[in-house]
Amino acid sequence: MLKRLFPHPVLSIVLTLVWLALVNKVTVGNLILGGVLGVFVPMFTGPYWPRRAKVGGPFRVIEYLLIVLWDILVANVEVALIVMFKRNENIRSHWITVPLELTSPEAITVLAGTITMTPGTVSTMLAADGGSILVHCLHTDDPDEVRDTIKSRYEWRLKEIFQ
Repeated sequence: MLKRLFPHPVLSIVLTLVWLALVNKVTVGNLILGGVLGVFVPMFTGPYWPRRAKVGGPFRVIEYLLIVLWDILVANVEVALIVMFKRNENIRSHWITVPLELTSPEAITVLAGTITMTPGTVSTMLAADGGSILVHCLHTDDPDEVRDTIKSRYEWRLKEIFQ
């Protein structure tokens, strides 16, 4: 009974919190409406989620989030410096193919989102077989280093979290 009412309990909590953040006011009515959304949306969408991703280790997730936040901060400064001080002819953009060891669709999605959220890089395409992702880098002297950084900083952590 509880499993049918809360097929995705974490999603229920997240939806409730997102609702409260959207209305920007915590009242009893908003809390009740957020709770109703948190119960009914996962209940109605549950059949479309045949298997749930297994997320292991909350400390690994927190570590990953902190690393991504730090990288976003550093990349913002780097991109600002490139835009302000590099001449167009000195900017070396590259398309980089990053081979993936990840097999979980959720992990690949988080990796692609992480790459895109980090200023200066954009994930543009996933190979049809899911074996690699195409990334555009605003400026780099060494595309192999960018690929290796993505694999060493993000991919192996996501592999530990999702697999």
